[in-house]
Amino acid sequence: MERDLKPPRDGEERLGYDPAAQAEAGLHFIGVIRSDWREGTAPKNLRLAREQGGGNARVELKPEFAPALKGLEPGGWIMLLYWTGEARRDLLVQRPRHADGPRGTFALRSPARPNPVALGCVRIEAIEDATVHIDATDAFDGTPVVDIKPWIETVDRPPE
Repeated sequence: MERDLKPPRDGEERLGYDPAAQAEAGLHFIGVIRSDWREGTAPKNLRLAREQGGGNARVELKPEFAPALKGLEPGGWIMLLYWTGEARRDLLVQRPRHADGPRGTFALRSPARPNPVALGCVRIEAIEDATVHIDATDAFDGTPVVDIKPWIETVDRPPE
């Protein structure tokens, strides 16, 4: 799939090819994120999303995945992996407007990356059938969900 890629900003470096054109694995999206956010209105990160009220955030899973929620509870934390597939995928070095200079893609939380998978650690507010209400999201309405993983303190907390 050839995409028309914008020229990089001053100080940015491109990979030289679009990773989307050389896919090596398949994904099966398990649902979508629902939110009040659209392009141009979405906050840049979860902290800002929480400050702006959370965006009426929820994850609507395909019904066949509802049994996979067993063991998750309101008040618990999950790591939500979602696909920001419209983002560019060819930048090795980016020049974010908020930073003092260029940074490597792997040093940023930008959606522009070789595999546009975003990660958000969110709190479960409620679970209704195949819908998980969460405290916030920075994702556009309709963003595909790749996976849900529980946040486990004894595993996921960095060592002191």
